[in-house]
Amino acid sequence: MIAATPEPPYYVVMFTSLRTDVEEGYGEAAQRMLELAAQQPGFLGVESARSDGLGITLSYWQSEEAICAWREHAEHRLVREQGRSTWYESFVTRVAKVERAYSFTSAR
Repeated sequence: MIAATPEPPYYVVMFTSLRTDVEEGYGEAAQRMLELAAQQPGFLGVESARSDGLGITLSYWQSEEAICAWREHAEHRLVREQGRSTWYESFVTRVAKVERAYSFTSAR
């Protein structure tokens, strides 16, 4: 699903990952993090895709302060640590300010 974001500026956290073979608990934790993030002040939406082991999740936020608050959320911190020890071979997190956004929707 494509996230419905407001007019820029806003921020995006790009999380690119390579998974291990361990599946146990991952789906539940990922769903819980989506539900919890959606409850955080400043959260705007999320988009996620995975193919051939590579995952990309984009989360959108109103401000850098909202991103920092999410990063420091106690339950999120615990799940991040479990990700490092169990579910991920490697990952990269990038944060950027969105200054322009364009969209297209087919008339079909």
